[in-house]
Amino acid sequence: MQRDPSSLWSIASIVASMTAVAIGNGMMLAYVPFVLTRSAAPDWVAGAAVTAIAFGGLVGCVVAGPLIRRVGHARAFSCSMALVILAAVLISLGVNPFLWVFARALYGAAANTNFIITQSWLNHASDNHWRGKAMALFYMAYVIGLGAGAWLFGQVPVEGNIAPIVTIFFTAIAILPIGLTRLPTPPAPAKASIDIAMAWRNSPVAFIGVLASGGLSMLVQGFTPIYAAANAVSQESVATLMFVMQFGLILIQYPMGALSDRIDRRLVLVATCALIVAAGLAALVVSFGSFLLLIFVFAIFAGAVETVYSIANAHANDRTDPEDFVPLASTMLVAWSAAATVVPMLVTMLTPVFGVHLFIHATNVVAVVYAVFVLFRLRMRERVPPQLCETFEIRSAQVPNARAFAEAEAGGGMAAPHRDL
Repeated sequence: MQRDPSSLWSIASIVASMTAVAIGNGMMLAYVPFVLTRSAAPDWVAGAAVTAIAFGGLVGCVVAGPLIRRVGHARAFSCSMALVILAAVLISLGVNPFLWVFARALYGAAANTNFIITQSWLNHASDNHWRGKAMALFYMAYVIGLGAGAWLFGQVPVEGNIAPIVTIFFTAIAILPIGLTRLPTPPAPAKASIDIAMAWRNSPVAFIGVLASGGLSMLVQGFTPIYAAANAVSQESVATLMFVMQFGLILIQYPMGALSDRIDRRLVLVATCALIVAAGLAALVVSFGSFLLLIFVFAIFAGAVETVYSIANAHANDRTDPEDFVPLASTMLVAWSAAATVVPMLVTMLTPVFGVHLFIHATNVVAVVYAVFVLFRLRMRERVPPQLCETFEIRSAQVPNARAFAEAEAGGGMAAPHRDL
């Protein structure tokens, strides 16, 4: 099938734009916790900044739809990018704990809005025959951008405001590809309903898995730089650690995902939880003196955490009727954001009592509890034959599944929805 060159150019513009945003985000994910941990700010502030991102993301889930329906995709995209820049400007003013926590919440709301808009645009520009490839390119480019931003953090002075200024630079660059694209903006999305009862009825394992992955992802991605900085690790080493962690999803997620296409996904989820616990225990044992080994351990740790999210989403789609894809995606997005807010908040409150390594123990506890729940469900229901499963696709928990808005287009003018994670 012939592909419209203008659509391909528009898709490339969207991917390039969000990759530039990811570079700035990757830098801030390392910079903010590193600086707060090394500053005179109270111990709880660095963890609160992590929680604020997830809480802002939850707000973004709620306000994005009405905003897009009111002003359209293009204007909403410009507004969300402006909020990312404003958040970086607030951080550039110097260390102020409450201001920085607010700035991270502002970024979280803008980030989810960005994902909803860009995935809607991609869905509109892509043909059904290659939409999956376009989405895969989008996710992989974003994760690579996060890694590049983490690496770039190690190359700039941590003193002063160079890091947030670089973030502002890349975010401003990100506006240009979207602003110059000739692709018409998609129709305004219809209301995407939240249906927790439906998500639970279709697959309790998938619904609880997404809840678990929200806490797991924010714990590992958000608290790792705090943990490293608290152990007097250098800026360059923190940057290297965060850089390598972003590629753990390729190392772990792809083979585990491929396995889940051949056997019951629930068995793979249990195995993934076991891998999380093993990596978590290794992270507690391996010292920062063996830094290369520790990097490898945390890459496995992060990759296994991301795998829970992907396989749980795939399992949900295996058991959901096509007409329920939109409310399912919307429900899963809100569930992930809610858990990603509550779990880090609890860990932040308890860290002053139990120490900075608490997030590793909390991650292991969540993984064990979820694995026990999956095993319990396996005893209650028969296994799904592999031939009835959808094809697994790589996805990162750091890139929200915003297809609830991407597919809920006015009048249902799109082709049949494409099942993904």
